[in-house]
Parts: sequence; structure tokens; C-alpha cells
Amino acid sequence: MADFYQLLGVSRSADADTLKRAYRKLARQYHPDINKDPGAEEKFKEIGRAYEVLADPDTRARYDQFGEAGLGGAAGMPDMGDMGGFADLFETFFNGFGGQGPQSSRTQRRGPQQGDDLRYDLNIEFKQAIFGEQREIKIPHLETCLTCKGVGAKPGTGPTNCSTCGGSGQVRRATRTPFGNFTQVAECPSCAGVGQIISDPCLTCGGNGVKQVRKKLRINIPPGVDTGTKLRVSGEGNAGPKGGPSGDLYVFIKVRKDSKLRRDGINIYSEISISYLQAILGDTVAIDTVDGKFELKIPGGTQPNSTLTLDNKGVPRLGNPVARGNQEVLIKVKLPTRINEEERNLLEKLASHYSTHNQTTNSGLFSKFFGKDS
Repeated sequence: MADFYQLLGVSRSADADTLKRAYRKLARQYHPDINKDPGAEEKFKEIGRAYEVLADPDTRARYDQFGEAGLGGAAGMPDMGDMGGFADLFETFFNGFGGQGPQSSRTQRRGPQQGDDLRYDLNIEFKQAIFGEQREIKIPHLETCLTCKGVGAKPGTGPTNCSTCGGSGQVRRATRTPFGNFTQVAECPSCAGVGQIISDPCLTCGGNGVKQVRKKLRINIPPGVDTGTKLRVSGEGNAGPKGGPSGDLYVFIKVRKDSKLRRDGINIYSEISISYLQAILGDTVAIDTVDGKFELKIPGGTQPNSTLTLDNKGVPRLGNPVARGNQEVLIKVKLPTRINEEERNLLEKLASHYSTHNQTTNSGLFSKFFGKDS
């Protein structure tokens, strides 16, 4: 299928006058009464069809978006990512042949509608996420106007049917295509598809039926939430048009990091540094947990980079706060970079004793297995 713009020899941004001049020039060139070359008549018909499509803004828009598939003359399927032009095409077909599908859907939208959902981003501290809490927030949202009860008209009055569309919310226009005349249905520009006009609007809400207010809410943050947790507060979104039900409020949680504790799932990780003497002899040290300070017993002979586990000191499982994870404590051993003379003498004695002890132990083992004369 030839490109209509190429047939007329114009760019895709050509205006109406450029299209008309190009068409007239080519029509004279390939008119069957003037041009007797083989194929001239077929070329003349193609030029005529191209101009008929591109001269009409609506058919040109559909052609630009979907090609000839948007004109109903090809079996191609338009891109499902943008159904705007394709939906108009369906409306043309259904209403042009007496169908009731699009009409019915528009009529339903004239009544009360569900309000929009709202999103609120909430930053909380590390320990607040662990144990949960009640939090007061302020949100701007739309509420049904109490003066007009969501109708939008001044009390004692009411909306009237739109004179442009007769209350249907739609206007129709006949469109000529190469395949015949079709009736295209569009939203009424006077009432924006509502079908009714408010001539005496409510003074409180300006005829909108809703008004924006800033509302205080107290929400419950359950124990165990984490960054990305989404809390739903039913009915606290925007009020629906024409007295429709309110949408919901979704609270998205973001947890601030802690300087000493790190979370992974329901477990908490931390680390402490101890001296080499504490690692050798053992000790008890105070460490940070989400429950506060805790006395951690360091067993004698603890190796560097080993991990000690504190049961039930982790994060409560979301939805089951009785079950908690653990805290894993990584042990870092600090070696001194400088020692004084007294410390050096003590360490050298210890090293000498350790060396002598090892030699005695090894000699005893040798005699045990091989005898004194060996």
C-alpha cells in the first residue's frame, strides 16, 4: 500500500492549502481524459483517494496513527498502547449502523461515579517501622459539598438537559470516507459529555458538587512495615462526582535508615568492635538493639568476623507481630597498632610460654607414640 503523502508528493506536516495544490496538479497530470498512458487512470484514482483521506482532519489523524488500518480498509490491528483513535473508529461503526454499545457506556458515566484514589508518601523512623504506631497526617482531598449534596446546583434548583446534545452527552457528525458515509460520535462540547447544564450553580462549590478540604487522619502503622509497604485507608480518597462514593487513600511507607542497625527481611544486622584481649578472654558488652541496650556475652576464644545470634530481637512479622526475627551481631576484633614497653614485655613472656607449652606438648606426644629411645 502506497503512502498517501508520497502519492501527493508532500510532507507529513503539509497544511490544507499545500495538499490542495498538490492534488490539483497531479489530478490534471493523470486525468484519464488527458493522460492516455497505461496506469494513468489507476494513478488518478489513488491520488483522489489519498486527497480525500488527508483533506479531512479526522480521517487524516486516524491515517497518521494507524495507516490504512485506521480507515477500515485493511485487516491490520492498531497499536493497543493508544486506543484513542481506535475507540473513535469503533464508535463510528457501532453508531453508524445503529449499535448501542458506546451510547450505553456514555450514558452510564452521567450518573454518580467512583471518586479518584489518592496517594500519600509517609516517611517514618526505623524503630517506628519495627513496632508500629498511630500517626496523624493531613491530606487535601475532595469532599461532597454539603450545601448541594453533590448536585452542583443551588439548593431549590437543579440541572437541566443540555440543549446542544438533548441530554445524551454526545454529538454526531457525518463523515465521508472512500467506503461511504459514516456517523462519528463525539463528546458534546457544551456539557463535556455530562448531558446536563447547571444554570444556577451552588455558591459553596461553584457548581462542582465537591470542594477541596484539608483533613486530619489518624492511621495505624502495623508492626513490621518496610519501605514500599502500601497501606489502604478505605473511603478517604476524593469524593465521587454527582454524589458518587469516595475513592481510597493509599499510604506508601518509606523507612529512614538507622546508623547502627540494618534490616534484611525480618532479621536485623549489626556489628561491634572488641579488643583482642576481650576476644581471647571473653567479656560482656552493651550493644544496641531495637528493644534498647542489651548485655551481650562474648565467649572466650571468639574469632574475628564471627557472628553471634540474638533470638527474637529482630523484626515482627507483618500481620503476625508475635513472631520475630533475630539480630545477627558481627564481631570485629581490633588489634593495637602501638604498644608500650610494659605491654611488649608481657606479650613476649606470653609468647615464650606459649612456645614452650607447645614444644612440651609435642615432645610428650612424640614419646607416647615412638618411645623414649626413638
